[in-house]
Parts: sequence; structure tokens; C-alpha cells
Amino acid sequence: MAVLVVLLSFLVAGVLGDEFSILRSPGSVVFRDGNWPIPGERIPDVAALSMGFSVKEDLSWPGLAVGNLFHRPRATVMVTVKGVDKLALPPGSVISYPLENAVPFSLDSVANSIHSLFSEETPVVLQLAPSEERVYMVGKANSVFEDLSVTLRQLRNRLFQENSVLSSLPLNSLSRNNEVDLLFLSELQVLHDISSLLSRHKHLAKDHSPDLYSLELAGLDEIGKRYGEDSEQFRDASKILVDALQKFADDMYNLYSGNAVVELVTVRSFDTSLARKTRTILEAKQAERKDLCLRQHGRLDKPKNFLTTTEHLEIVDKK
Repeated sequence: MAVLVVLLSFLVAGVLGDEFSILRSPGSVVFRDGNWPIPGERIPDVAALSMGFSVKEDLSWPGLAVGNLFHRPRATVMVTVKGVDKLALPPGSVISYPLENAVPFSLDSVANSIHSLFSEETPVVLQLAPSEERVYMVGKANSVFEDLSVTLRQLRNRLFQENSVLSSLPLNSLSRNNEVDLLFLSELQVLHDISSLLSRHKHLAKDHSPDLYSLELAGLDEIGKRYGEDSEQFRDASKILVDALQKFADDMYNLYSGNAVVELVTVRSFDTSLARKTRTILEAKQAERKDLCLRQHGRLDKPKNFLTTTEHLEIVDKK
């Protein structure tokens, strides 16, 4: 019976095909190359352990080996791409593992560890989901990313500025006149702007406090829904996204002098019932929370929603 359960788990992972990939990592963090499935709910624990933090429950996953305990990474960058189970990443350049039980997750526990252990220093914590206008900034992130576009209107306006990615990306079948295409392109703009803004504050990438970036991209998912996954637009968007992710990974890795872990989660869909509840509750709560959040952060000119994924789940549970 136990053998059957194990076999079924591997079959499910193979059918779903969702992946957890390591795009870049320093020598102090050792990821083994192998086909070991990782449960979606344990992704935050992988991030925590790779940064040298403890977790509540032991992780018996062979993919992460014991690294150099005296040299923790200066940053962890986690990018989640929704709407596709895997991307055509260059072979040999990344390590990928099957992702099973793709439930929504957040890195709030990692952020809390950073806050508690490095409260007297200047960690950067940025969690962002552009398509949902959901952002959470703590510490020096507030000053570094003050000008980062986070609302849909800001993202659209940013795309049509002179120095936007539109001037360099090969759009091919994508159109700058289509809202779905613009959402996808605006997420690429966010990736570019994060590394660009951080490059102006390089000293923050060289201090002793670890930084955390968590980005959730849904633009490719919307492209697939609009045109279909067999469409030319979806194929072009997937290739553009792979190139953008590779460049973003290189930029962030180099800004931290090779001492950053850059991870990618590709998931066709999370738990849909939970996702729908979260969205509905988020919309209901947004109006009453927005003014309070903006007053607390002094950002009345840039509406932001400061709810994190964990807070979404807590609201769902209370309902």
C-alpha cells in the first residue's frame, strides 16, 4: 500500500508537471540535481533553510544539501509564474524539481525570521504581485523601490515611457494595444525596474542583513486564457519571459556579487477554490484597508494593497 501511494505521488507530479527551479545559487548553498518532488507547502521552508534559518518541521528532501553554515546568502529571490507548468529554460543552466500539491504559499515566515534576527540592520523585503496590485515592502525596500510602479495604471504608464522595455523587446505577435498583452509586458517591466532601482543602491546588496524578494507573475496565464496555449502569442510570450527571467536572475545574482539564490516556481494553477475565495475577500476588504495602509506608509499618491498571501489565507480561514 505504501509503495502504491509513493507511485501515485510520482504519477501525479508527472501529470501536473509543475516545477521548482534553481536559476542561480552561490557555492555556499548546495542543490543536488535529481528528480525529487517537493511539496508546494514546503517551498517556504526550502527558502528559509537555504538562507540559514530554522524551520518548525524538519524537511527530509534530498534536493537541498547541507551547505556552508558560516556563509548565508545575502538574498533570496523567488519568482512564481502562473499559467504554465514549466518553461523552456536553457538545458544545463538550471536545476529543476517536480512540484507536487501546488497550494498557494508565501514567504512571510522567512520575512519574519529576517525581521527578528536583523531588526537593527537594513534588510530589504519586497513581496509583489503586479496583476493584483498587491505589494508588501519593509525596511529599506520602502526607499529603494519608492518609484516602483505597482498599480495597473502606473504599470501601463511606465510601459509608454521612453526607457521602457517596449523599446528593446521583440514583441512579435504581441500587441501594445491589447490590455492582456500590456499586463504581461508590464510584469517584465517590473523585473527590469527592480534590478535597475537596486543597482542605484548597491551598498544594500553588500551589507550583512539578508534580503528577500518574492514576485508573482500572472501575465502569461492571462495570455494563455486570451489566445490559447497553442497560439503564436503564447509561444512568443513564453520565450520572451524565459529571456527576461534569465536576465533578471543574472542581474540580481551579480548585484549581490554571486551570493544570492534565485528560484522559480512554475505552476499551471494553484488551488482554484482557495484562489477564488482569496480574490473575492481581497476585493471586499480593499476599500476599507487601503486608506489605513496608505496613511501608515505615507503613500497617498500611490494606492497599494499591503495584504500578503498569508493574511489572505487567515481571512479565508476566519470565514
